[in-house]
Amino acid sequence: MLTVDCRLVAGAWLDFWQADAAGRYDNQGFKLRGRQFADAAGRYILETFVPGLYPGRTRHINVKVQAPGGLLLATQLFFPGNAANQTDGIFDPALLLHIEPTPHSQAAYFDFVLPVQ
Repeated sequence: MLTVDCRLVAGAWLDFWQADAAGRYDNQGFKLRGRQFADAAGRYILETFVPGLYPGRTRHINVKVQAPGGLLLATQLFFPGNAANQTDGIFDPALLLHIEPTPHSQAAYFDFVLPVQ
């Protein structure tokens, strides 16, 4: 988590939600939704799986992020290599996750840049 002038943002609030493997959202409860705070170095960890395809959309994870005392950012993170990226009207290549293999799965990285007042 960084400011626009590359300072670390400690304690930013993050809210994630996504579709399940079949592309369905839980509209009754909080399945596949979670909130957390970035640590003192602006780091966060989300352990999840690649969401299914929601009808008419490419694979994505919804995110709201807010620095302490800052403005709320609502956005989405996208997965590289999906054919649906080319036809999704909301897709933005600047919001692609950087995915690397790990010994047992994959890890994705994304640095949020937040306006801080």
